[in-house]
Amino acid sequence: MGDVAGAGRPKFLGTALDVPIYHQVMTYDVTVILDDQPGELARLGEVTGAAGVNIDGFAAFTGEGKGVVHVLVADEGLEILRDALTNAGMPVADEREVFVVSVADEPGALGEVARRLAGANVNIDLAYTTFGGVRLVFGTDDVRSAREALDS
Repeated sequence: MGDVAGAGRPKFLGTALDVPIYHQVMTYDVTVILDDQPGELARLGEVTGAAGVNIDGFAAFTGEGKGVVHVLVADEGLEILRDALTNAGMPVADEREVFVVSVADEPGALGEVARRLAGANVNIDLAYTTFGGVRLVFGTDDVRSAREALDS
């Protein structure tokens, strides 16, 4: 399916291989601030599971005694997630629309996607991967321009 001209280049977004472009419509990154102590991430997972919300991806890190967790959720789970976390004493610090892009699992794919976004003057201020397949999550203050840059 690839072409000779694209040989040796990272293959994603329909370049050398016809990897489909995947933009999950209305996907949200929800930021939750937890205490940096054993069991908090487990509690977050239990609360979301009990609420029936599927976590499509997440990133977590700690600093200054707190844990910062970014949770990826589809639009239909956003309100349920927000309510479940708030009721469990884990208030949502931020939520924003993000976009998810499928890429090939090979060297250079991230660089090529990020370069296309930079070429469209899109500043990436959040990036992480998802569960299942190779998909990158990007946050930016200009989601529309980012999608247009990757669709071109």
